[in-house]
Amino acid sequence: MDLVMEAYRIASLFPAEEKYGLKVQVQRSAVSIPANIAEGYGRSHLGDYLHHLSIAMGSLQELDTYIEIVRRLKLLAEGDLKLLLQLIESVGRMLTRLIQSLTAKH
Repeated sequence: MDLVMEAYRIASLFPAEEKYGLKVQVQRSAVSIPANIAEGYGRSHLGDYLHHLSIAMGSLQELDTYIEIVRRLKLLAEGDLKLLLQLIESVGRMLTRLIQSLTAKH
């Protein structure tokens, strides 16, 4: 959830011309991460949970890609992106460990 909040904060800093472009994509991919984790957790089969965790990981990579585009286009200062990049890395590690742990049980 911290990742989502930070992604929304960053998106609010985008130039007006990105209102329907990168801003929406960053927000959508960020929200998709915890939503898929929650949906998978609510499923009754471990395979479904793993599938949704995989989708969450894909959304995380998508968000990371959008932020790299923001960096390359120099839409925001590097310092503005620091916390979001740290959260992306942290969530990626947590998801990877969770997927590995659950896969070992599957």
